[in-house]
Amino acid sequence: MTDGKPARRRLLKSMLAAPLLAGFGPSMRAFAEDAATPITSADEALDVFDFERAARAILPPAHFAYLATGVDGDATLRANTDAFEHYQMRVRRMTDLRNIDLSVQLFGSTWDSPIFLNPIGSQRAFHADGELAVARAAKSMKHLQVLSTVSSVSIEEVSQARGEPIWYQLYPTDQWDITRALVQRAEAAGCPVLVLTVDLQGGSNRLTMQRGARMDSRDCSACHLENPKSFGETLARKPMFSGLDMSKVMSTAPLDMSWDYLDRLREIWPGKLVIKGIVTREDAELAVEHGVDGIVVSNHGGRAEDSGRAAIDSLVEVVAGVRGRVPVLVDSGFRRGSDIFKALALGATAVGIGRPYIWGLASFGQEGVERVLAILRRELLIAMRQAGVQRIRELQPGVIVGHRGYGLG
Repeated sequence: MTDGKPARRRLLKSMLAAPLLAGFGPSMRAFAEDAATPITSADEALDVFDFERAARAILPPAHFAYLATGVDGDATLRANTDAFEHYQMRVRRMTDLRNIDLSVQLFGSTWDSPIFLNPIGSQRAFHADGELAVARAAKSMKHLQVLSTVSSVSIEEVSQARGEPIWYQLYPTDQWDITRALVQRAEAAGCPVLVLTVDLQGGSNRLTMQRGARMDSRDCSACHLENPKSFGETLARKPMFSGLDMSKVMSTAPLDMSWDYLDRLREIWPGKLVIKGIVTREDAELAVEHGVDGIVVSNHGGRAEDSGRAAIDSLVEVVAGVRGRVPVLVDSGFRRGSDIFKALALGATAVGIGRPYIWGLASFGQEGVERVLAILRRELLIAMRQAGVQRIRELQPGVIVGHRGYGLG
């Protein structure tokens, strides 16, 4: 079939010029931008946005739109990246910058970098090697990897490619037997940490994703059911649900999930339990009271709610609520090493990236993921040197300042 990319780009360019679409959010603008000539090799990239342009040129419209989308008018998506401007680094001079240590410790393990690879589902939609390429990159670069429930590769295969068990992110279904089976499989695979995602319980209105799907004229029946009888039937095609009776599953974000759910998980999960999607002090305090071992501050990369509030701003109050009792991680909107530096200074133990490494994966497979990680690590190293800080554990809120009402705790 005809590629149609030039025609689509001309259409989108004219759409962006129309007053009718002036209010479209950043995800639609990113999807529609007629970018400069993309890079042709991973080592040409100067920052992670070079990979975004390359991925946009390669991926089908529906796949790039799925990756780019926020919710509603993209207020939260936009806030996630804009909010880093609310915090500035206090630059120091005349310090010994020869030996900078980026390592961090999490649950008894030491990682060479505080940057971890967030769970993102269906990675073979972006590259044929999918999660396996990411696992190999994580292994070669010695980064923490978290695998999605809706991975396109099984947990066993990914752990083998990574060379050690990875962390497992859990989407709880509305059928406890299915959830228990997922947890037991993660335990059998040796996963040390279970990451319960709770930020999609209210549902999300992903408009850019829907528009992208409408613009994609390919025959997608080889990968997607045209008329699934149920949500469970769609999920059943994912490797982690293989062999399970999915006929009664209606959701991976049950509306009745409350804090008691953590207690139920504790009864069947022997490892560390982390809750992902906390954005307020009150919920952070409740999570600690219910015995979690760690918290991930996250709004699902702007894909969870239309709050218009940035994850970095939420981090400040979550850290205050936790009071050092458990590690606090954060994701959503991190694109530069200086962004990561600011989160670490505000109290995060580690910082997750999502879209950037998928841009790298889509563009150049394992090599692209490795280059994304190398760029961010180099940028973080530069930020550490500029602030005159030699070790991640030495970072304190005093190395940055806030303005326009954005306090530091």
